[in-house]
Amino acid sequence: MPTLALYAGSFDPITNGHTDLIRRSLGFVDHLVVAVATNSGKAPLFTLEERVDLIKSAMESESRVEVRSFDGLLVDFARGAGIRMIIRGLRAVSDFEYEYQMALMNRHLGAEIETVFMIPSLDTTHVSSSLVREVARHGGDVTSLVHPAVDAALKGKYKTG
Repeated sequence: MPTLALYAGSFDPITNGHTDLIRRSLGFVDHLVVAVATNSGKAPLFTLEERVDLIKSAMESESRVEVRSFDGLLVDFARGAGIRMIIRGLRAVSDFEYEYQMALMNRHLGAEIETVFMIPSLDTTHVSSSLVREVARHGGDVTSLVHPAVDAALKGKYKTG
C-alpha cells in the first residue's frame, strides 16, 4: 500500500524552503498532497488559484506531488483524502509551540492521523513567505529564495523588476 502524506499551508508564496521539505519528504512517502489553505484569517497577496498555480509550477518535475486547495479542518481534509500523515516544517524554536499545539489538536480530532515534523535544510532555514514578500515589496532580490515563476509573480504584484 503506498504511503500518502499531506503538507499543508497558505504558501503565500511558496518558497525554496517549502520545496525543500516537499522534495525531501518524497524520500519517505510515495505520494504527497500539497494542500493550500484558504485561511480566512489572513489577507493573502496571491489568490488561492494563483498560489495553487505557483506551487504546480515550482513542483512540475515531481509527478508524485499533487496540489489541492481546502477549506475547513485539516484533519477532515486528510481523512477525506485517505491520508494518515501530516508533514509540518519547523524552522525555529519559535515555531515549535504553535506546531505542537496544532499537532495535539489534530490528534484529538483525528487520532488515526500522525504529524511528522521536519527541519529545513540549513540553506533554507531563514526563508519564510512573509520575509520573501517584504523583500520583494521593496524591490529586493529574491531569486535565490523562490522558483523563477514565483519571482516573476512577485515582480508583477509589486510592479518591480
